[in-house]
Amino acid sequence: MCERGSVTEPLDSGEYAGRDAPRKRLLRSVAVQAAALTAAVHLLWAWPRLGDPPDPRPYAFLLGAAVTVAVAVATLRADEYRRLYALGAGTLLAFLVGFLGWHGGSAQSALAGDPLAIVAVGAEVVGIVAFLALYRFAPPTSAVVERQNNSETNGDGEASGDGETNRDDVAVDERTTADNEGESS
Repeated sequence: MCERGSVTEPLDSGEYAGRDAPRKRLLRSVAVQAAALTAAVHLLWAWPRLGDPPDPRPYAFLLGAAVTVAVAVATLRADEYRRLYALGAGTLLAFLVGFLGWHGGSAQSALAGDPLAIVAVGAEVVGIVAFLALYRFAPPTSAVVERQNNSETNGDGEASGDGETNRDDVAVDERTTADNEGESS
């Protein structure tokens, strides 16, 4: 059951619930933690195997882990972009499909024999679900860009786009005003 103006339904004005809506914050936290865990597991597996010339996986895992960490950081810091969430889900899905493709029919036995693989596959599945849910709840990119442009032209300090004034900007403005008043007397 959808409530009017909930995270799953746009408001009457065409706006989606803000980036810091409780459900989105929870999903973002789960997605970032799953991505970070996936990257860490792949780094732990790849690092001791970097000297094995015939095996390309350690180098692919290093590159994939770097991309996964970049997506996780961007998910925490950036506004809500569907493309970012699609990239997160796609990166984790690439790890999962790569595992299944590399091991083929023996994927179950490879999974059972390697505790790192169990953790990685579990984190990848959880991360994919969380990123896809974030994608579903995020407004279209054009709406996010419009929200950012409106906050910039209004000059009202809306950094997060959720209608709240950025407290850091207010504190800086108050200090600047106090400094200017102190210099004029």
